Amino acid sequence: MLRVVVESAKGLPKKKLGVPDPITSIIFKGEKKKTKSINSEVNPVWNEVLEFDLKGAALESTAFIDVIVKDYETIGKDKFLGSAKVSLRDLASGQARSLPSKNLALTNESGQDIGATIDLVIGYEAPANAPPNPNEQKDADLTAGDAGTGEEGEESQTDGPASVSPGGGSPAPPNQNVFRKARKRQRALVNKPQDFQIRFRVIEGRQLPGNNIKPVVKVNVCGDTHRTRIKRGNNPFFDEMFFYNVHMLPSDLFDQSISIRVYDSSSLRADSLMGEFKIDVGFVYDEPAHCVIRKWLLLNDPDDSSSGAKGYLKVSIFVVGTGDEPPVEKRDRDNDQDDIESNLLLPAGLTLRWVTLKLKVFRAEDIPQMDDSFSQSVKEFFGGSGNKKNLVDPFLEAWFAGRKLCTQIIEKNANPEWNEMLNLQVKFPSMCERIKLTVFDWDRLTRNDAVGTTYLNLAKIASSGGEAEDEQSDYGALPSSQVQAGETEVGFLPTFGPCYVNFYGSPREFSGLPDPYDDLNLGKGEGVAYRGRVLVELSTQLEGKPDKEVDKISSDDILVVQKYQRRRKYSLCAVFHGACMIQEPGEPIQFEVSIGNYGNKLDSTCKPLASTTQYSCAVFDGNHYYYLPWADTKPVVVLLSFWEDISHRLDAVNIILYIANRLQENINALKISIEAKVPENRLDEIWVKLVNQLVDDLSNVQLPSLEGVTNLTTLDIQVKKLRDQALLLMGEQAQRMVQEASDITETLGTIEGWLEKLKELAEEPQNSMPDVIIWMLRGEKRVGYARIPAHQVLYSTHSEEACGQYCGKTQNVVLKYPMDKSKGQKLPVQIRVNMWLGLSAYEKKFNTFAEGTFSVFAELYENQAEVFGKWGTTGLMNRHKFSDVTGKIKVKQEYFLPPKGWEWEGDWFVDPERSLLTEADAGHTEFLDEVFENETRLPGREWKPASEPFTDVNGEKALSPAEIECPAGWAWEDAWTYDINRAVDEKGWEYGITIPPDDKPKSWVPAEKMYHVHRRRRLIRARKRVAGASVAEKRDLGDPEGWEYSSLIGWKFHKKERSSDTFRRRRWRRKMAPAQRVGASAIFNLEGALGTDQEEKGSKESSKAFGANTPTVSCTFDRAYVYHLRVYVYQARNLMALDKDSFSDPYAHVSFLHVSKTTETVNACLNPTWDQTLIFNSVEIYGDPQALAHNPPDVVLEIYDKDQVGKDEMLGRSTCKPVVKLQPGMDATPRLLWHPVMQRGEHSGDVLVSAELILKDKGNDTELPLVPSMRGDNLYMVPQGVRPVVQLTAIEILAWGLRNMKPYQLASVSSPSLVVECGGEVVHSATIRNMKKSPNFPVSVLFLKVLLPKEEMYTPPIVLKVIDHRPFGRKPVVGQCTISSLEEFRCDPYEIRSELSMSSKMALMASPPRDLAINMEDSRPLLEAERVEKEKEVVDWWSKFYASVGDHEKCGPYRQKGYDTLKVYNKELEDIEDFKGLTDFCNTFKLLRGKNENGENDPTVVGEFKGSFKVYPLSDDPGVAPPPRQFRELPESGPQECLVRIYVVRAVDLQPKDNNGRCDPYIKISLGRKSIDDRDNYLPNTTNPVFGRMFELSCFLPQDKDLKISVYDYDLLTRDEKVGETVIDLENRFLSRFGSYCGLPQTYCVSGINQWRDQLKPSQILQNLARLKGSPPPRTEDNGNTLHFGGKQYSLAEFEANKELHQHLGPPSERIALHVLRTQNLVPEHVETRTLYSSFQPTLSQGSLQMWVDVFPKSLGHPGPPFHIAPRKAQRNYLRVVVWNTTDVTLDETSVTGERMSDIYVKGWMPGMEEDKQKTDVHYRSLDGDGNFNWRFVFPFDYLPAEQLCLVSKKEHFWSLDKTEFRIPPKLIIQIWDNDKFSLDDYLGSIELDLRHLITPTKMPHKCSIDMLSKEGDIPHQKWDETKSLFNQKAVRGWWPCVVENGSQKELGGKVELSLEIVAEQEADERPAGKGRDEPNMHPKLDAPNRPDTSFFWFTNPCKTMKFIVWRRFKWLFIGLILLILVLLFIGILLYSLPNYISMKIVKPFR
Repeated sequence: MLRVVVESAKGLPKKKLGVPDPITSIIFKGEKKKTKSINSEVNPVWNEVLEFDLKGAALESTAFIDVIVKDYETIGKDKFLGSAKVSLRDLASGQARSLPSKNLALTNESGQDIGATIDLVIGYEAPANAPPNPNEQKDADLTAGDAGTGEEGEESQTDGPASVSPGGGSPAPPNQNVFRKARKRQRALVNKPQDFQIRFRVIEGRQLPGNNIKPVVKVNVCGDTHRTRIKRGNNPFFDEMFFYNVHMLPSDLFDQSISIRVYDSSSLRADSLMGEFKIDVGFVYDEPAHCVIRKWLLLNDPDDSSSGAKGYLKVSIFVVGTGDEPPVEKRDRDNDQDDIESNLLLPAGLTLRWVTLKLKVFRAEDIPQMDDSFSQSVKEFFGGSGNKKNLVDPFLEAWFAGRKLCTQIIEKNANPEWNEMLNLQVKFPSMCERIKLTVFDWDRLTRNDAVGTTYLNLAKIASSGGEAEDEQSDYGALPSSQVQAGETEVGFLPTFGPCYVNFYGSPREFSGLPDPYDDLNLGKGEGVAYRGRVLVELSTQLEGKPDKEVDKISSDDILVVQKYQRRRKYSLCAVFHGACMIQEPGEPIQFEVSIGNYGNKLDSTCKPLASTTQYSCAVFDGNHYYYLPWADTKPVVVLLSFWEDISHRLDAVNIILYIANRLQENINALKISIEAKVPENRLDEIWVKLVNQLVDDLSNVQLPSLEGVTNLTTLDIQVKKLRDQALLLMGEQAQRMVQEASDITETLGTIEGWLEKLKELAEEPQNSMPDVIIWMLRGEKRVGYARIPAHQVLYSTHSEEACGQYCGKTQNVVLKYPMDKSKGQKLPVQIRVNMWLGLSAYEKKFNTFAEGTFSVFAELYENQAEVFGKWGTTGLMNRHKFSDVTGKIKVKQEYFLPPKGWEWEGDWFVDPERSLLTEADAGHTEFLDEVFENETRLPGREWKPASEPFTDVNGEKALSPAEIECPAGWAWEDAWTYDINRAVDEKGWEYGITIPPDDKPKSWVPAEKMYHVHRRRRLIRARKRVAGASVAEKRDLGDPEGWEYSSLIGWKFHKKERSSDTFRRRRWRRKMAPAQRVGASAIFNLEGALGTDQEEKGSKESSKAFGANTPTVSCTFDRAYVYHLRVYVYQARNLMALDKDSFSDPYAHVSFLHVSKTTETVNACLNPTWDQTLIFNSVEIYGDPQALAHNPPDVVLEIYDKDQVGKDEMLGRSTCKPVVKLQPGMDATPRLLWHPVMQRGEHSGDVLVSAELILKDKGNDTELPLVPSMRGDNLYMVPQGVRPVVQLTAIEILAWGLRNMKPYQLASVSSPSLVVECGGEVVHSATIRNMKKSPNFPVSVLFLKVLLPKEEMYTPPIVLKVIDHRPFGRKPVVGQCTISSLEEFRCDPYEIRSELSMSSKMALMASPPRDLAINMEDSRPLLEAERVEKEKEVVDWWSKFYASVGDHEKCGPYRQKGYDTLKVYNKELEDIEDFKGLTDFCNTFKLLRGKNENGENDPTVVGEFKGSFKVYPLSDDPGVAPPPRQFRELPESGPQECLVRIYVVRAVDLQPKDNNGRCDPYIKISLGRKSIDDRDNYLPNTTNPVFGRMFELSCFLPQDKDLKISVYDYDLLTRDEKVGETVIDLENRFLSRFGSYCGLPQTYCVSGINQWRDQLKPSQILQNLARLKGSPPPRTEDNGNTLHFGGKQYSLAEFEANKELHQHLGPPSERIALHVLRTQNLVPEHVETRTLYSSFQPTLSQGSLQMWVDVFPKSLGHPGPPFHIAPRKAQRNYLRVVVWNTTDVTLDETSVTGERMSDIYVKGWMPGMEEDKQKTDVHYRSLDGDGNFNWRFVFPFDYLPAEQLCLVSKKEHFWSLDKTEFRIPPKLIIQIWDNDKFSLDDYLGSIELDLRHLITPTKMPHKCSIDMLSKEGDIPHQKWDETKSLFNQKAVRGWWPCVVENGSQKELGGKVELSLEIVAEQEADERPAGKGRDEPNMHPKLDAPNRPDTSFFWFTNPCKTMKFIVWRRFKWLFIGLILLILVLLFIGILLYSLPNYISMKIVKPFR
């Protein structure tokens, strides 16, 4: 049983109207339980118990509950207030029976804290039969991070359920839940280079490995590396912030990785890397709020896959994009309470495992030529056979997560077989999302060239199992049993193939020159051509390490993959119905269709196919564009190709897309209905139809079964499961939505989420069929292309839904230029094409799709030249008598043999190609004939007619004007005249000089000189086409024998022979017919070229003629349907300004197929109303009208800006589908709709347009709609019924004033006036006489009556123009603004609106002045003064600030005293929704000017207009009285002198400006002409400065309205750099009714730190508020304890019921007035957070400033005293450490005499103050590990008790100018060392003591052990105890263990007895103590240590050495030696004297 006690909530947000009725829901595993609702309460108390029955199952460790607080509504859906998520891990693990969750932060939908909290207690009774499962895997889903409580509240995420790991007793399978979910990007960014900032904060490290280490962290982002300062110890505290500014494509940035490495700086070795962590920038960007806050990273060894954790690093990472606001990080001390395990960036269950991605690379095919063919050409020259096909040396490179592997290089092979396995060993789950595969061409000398790049997206080929429930909505949780069952089936590890992946890139044709499109081969941009394909397979191995990185694939695997390579034959047919919108004529145009390599006419590896259309010349459409005149004979392209059959994949894709497309259409219809505000019941119908259709589609449509499919892969099976489950879930959610939903607009987000999900499911990773690519060729040059995914035109036998969206259907395709820099500014062509692709086995099915009659011809051209007046073949030079259309390839009639299965039908016949014959006047309705009259002379002589008196412009011979006849169908307009509108003299002559060998001048001048020998003049004559004569003339033109003529051998042919012609040709054709087949599908049998006879086969011509003599296929339509088209172009809005005067002169070219017309031009307007109907009378369209009705061609509008000088510039392009009426009587009227205008891929306006296409029946015009009324010559208006319905409307304009007007044409704007235009009506304001003195308008209110559409979606915008009145009557427009939506300004004129009242301060100034007395009561007795002073030490303004931000440690006893808190806003006051941007009195509108070329936001803002609008309807009846005016009781508009106080509290995360990653900030303030520079008070080396400064300035409003606060970086030598600035509009704060000039405190205090600071008392402010609201004045009774206001009675006791009353409070009457004011939604006392921006990166935050501003008008007297916000000072403390004894110290040395000993001393320091290291003396020769010291260390340190941190100020380097302030936790490090005189000392062990939380020492040394550390020291998830703080205990004594690391083990290095004492500065003076045993040796007095006699240093004490070392050890040796010497002496003397003695004995001389 799980019990949740819902206790209470605090601080719930108020609604716009009233107070919420909160109700709490608890959701556990899809089961929802609710509390009761509580009426009108923001701090509700429920105390309800909700129970969940677990049905005997144990609680999993991944379990959690969702807590959702809503506002209860009796009718409709409850409104969401906030939510939280609580992990039940501790309950599941058995660590706790109940889990109290106090102050759990509630967040909104986007995961941001709403400032409210909820209290819960969760209890759990485990079932008797279920012991806790030790093997259970922990939660592996990254998005289900535990919601931390309290300060980690921001991170609690509410975006979907956590994944639930499989329950039961067995561990989850290893492939479960290891892969992280593919997260959606939080928002789609425009993929263009833009500014980003990555902020990386390194907070601290824990458990770093090693002894006595000095760690440093290096962070590398985008090639830029920053490093922290070097710290000491295993748990370093860094707290450093790095900023990385980049300007790049979002897609590139998200692939970059952030590398975090920790090094040991004390090590000189190369292997000093201790651990690293890598993460993708994209991963961070996808997290909520684009950040990772205060998370632990698990460091590991990048090279050793088996090693464990190498320590932890705590970091925060923010990715800030344009317009993003970085979330505020709560930086208060954590008390180190955070549990590393629960706060790891990757949760613990998701251990990073080493996995091997096994990428098998089998083979490639179709790789294009990449190397120069020089050597092959040489071979051919010497008779060898060249092979250009294989000029490529390919190898494949795989890249993933920074690792690269390559296959071997196979030289000279376009179809290489590698058969290699690349083993990529990576950490998993990886932060990297894509495996990048690039095929390179190896070059021996130069760099390798990329052939093509593709990506395997891990998100598509693996699944964490959470996707199915990922889309959980309010309608969504499945029953838990289903979720669990599905969960175990759906997750899978990365797997792919075996499958071909296709590569795309630049065009395949090789040239030796650098490829301009080379970037496409590296995967940047959309590839324009197929570049080959590679067969790969990917699998994931979890265990084991591969032997080799690159290995050979076994032959078994190669055999297995054979079945995946089975090919089937596919047929593709494309019928081109039209090609239009060609911008300029030129060489003839041809289209080529290819799929893969098949059909590429410039590639010789495939059989030639009929893959290109015939060449055609473009014809003018009579208006603006050119089109190809195919008429009834449409060119057809036929392709045969061979691919793997992957219909089981593509059918599923098409089915899902079919559902998605229907859903998309319905969503569009729903959105239009919502925008048009259709009635509720109609909207409900549309919505129900949408959801029901989706439910039907999901339930009826079956995805294809995978049974019996031969080439099935693992991924196919997994994706099928994933899709089935997701579709099932979506269907159930949709059904639930039908039953539960109450508000349609709220469901829209969920429905759009489903659409996104469907599109995501339709992405097929294993799509091996290449795209169909259509190229447009001009002559031989490729111009434009289009890529069409093959599945869109693929035929399927599975079902109708499985056929491609455009299979057998005519579609419009817009071609693009490759790598188009202008992003679609110009289009090459728009084609209308019908494509069908299917297996050849089903090609008969094509017959049902085919329209028209298909015919196939062989064709060749007969060529002749004219020599001496005779036509023949002699003058052809290098041309052949019979050739192809290009004239380059020789062919003969008898060589042609029809392909197999085809036979000739009839003989060769002459058939001229009409579409290649171009007359200059084709398509024109008016034409200008021209001819030049030429004269020559010898220099200085008379002019005479030239040898060829009449020529054309090129000097070619022409007919004389008298001989030129008017062609049939045309009529002359006037007679021949001389053209003098050129650079000519007055008679029309221009002069030139001839330089041999030329016989004509190259250039011409208009003035005659003596040396000129040639002159000419132009004769012109206009003619016009006669209406109705055009049809007949088509037939009779042309040569009877079918010849076409040309003056040069080239493309330009004409029908009639001219005298200048020297070349002619004619086309011969011969028809073919299929031998057996009938039906259109016979064309698929045309494989290969038309055969040539045997003898030619080997010759050069036939190899050159490869593919040239393919048959031409065409489709003939017997009937053209005639349509009547009407396009209703009503208006456009928000177009771009392209002229210098801030406007454009727009007109639109409207194009439909091969006809176009142009609207009129509207001058100087960005919101033109054309109100024009364009009528196209007879448009011929071939093909079935029914098919056309289903998919009509688009009407395309291209909007241009008309320029008097220069070329017209394009404003954008829009498309609109016409309504098709097949019977003219159909009553469907086309509805005007807004269509987006796109310019360079971006939205740049909208156009209101609709169109109807009516089928004309037998030329009958009578049934057509009535012709609309005309407005001028041929200008038809939009007819009634289509145009919007209008209503008389009043627009009241409050024109308050103009601000910040920039100069225009170098002169300042001095006397402007305002022009307001709307709906064709105009009103002018009065002129401001002098902008400098008063920038407000003398008359503030203007009135406009205008006819506006009733429907909001059609409303025209309001256009404001500011005109400056200049000398000499000039009135230039100096700025303009367009207000597109009037919705927010609409109002009910009869409602008395409280919003009309201004702030009370303004009201006071509008009222007559009266005497004002401010009496400050000072009734305190003098004795209290001392108490107040004392209080100031304990509480200050910072106490109030910290109490307000919830930092209770720092605020001291402030809260207990019941003092005020203030509101800390984490954004600008203007952005707080309750205060409406402070624009309630008047809005600020930006005025723009001039050309907006860069597409930047507001690059040319030239001023601001302050004003507002009220829009309301008027009655049409003139007798009805007009409603009351809206703008009344306006304040005085003259200048006001004000006192401004600016309080700057602190800055957060400033952008560093110095090389050390810090800056030296100071404040600069400017207001009007005054400025304050606070440079002297700069704060060195910090990015989070605490300023605590108050500035006071006086100014005049509105002139000085902009207060600019800048933060600068102080530099000694160079110029100070600006970090950023923020601008505050003081006028808005002054005028706003929300009282933003001075925030209202919580209580009225007359003394203390919260003394009242406004000029008016609360009672006065309340009186003014009442007067302005029109309510009676407030009335107080009962000595001010009750107050009546606004019809309500308030009592002071209610307000102060639970409050602590203190001595600073003022009288009751003022207190109650203040309490009432605080209920009126006025601005409270606050601190706002303002973002700083710089011109360097105008869109990115450069940090933020916490501050507030008070504005006081001087006319009201002096305000109260300002607050003192100077920062707190640190307290000087002393840490006294007495080192008494050591014991059990490791004996590190062996003495001379062989005994183990150590010379012990103890070293100590406080981190951050390493220069103050202190040592004891040495205890020599400790033989048992004991040492006696009695030594005192004294460490002075500055301590901030409020923050519990030490403040360390020191210079970082000796050359640093300033000391840097560091805040460091107070710690003490004690180390034991062994002293060596002649070598380095040996380290024996250390302990690090945190003074805020001491490890409890033991009293006896034998109880002291290493376990004391493992119990509490290194485990950070103990709840730590205040009583363990040395600052509370003051003194402590005992034994602590010192540890040393041996490998990965920690060992005891000794025990040390210390006493620690913290002494304040004053106490230190009273109780002094010296260091060591120096004087004053007291408190306590330290005696000399009682060391044994054996403790001395041998080198300095030789006597003691003898006594204690030598004698003690070698005593018996010495005695023995002495005895031995005595014996030896005795024997020696004996031996010496014996002979003498013996001889004497023998001789006896004395006898």
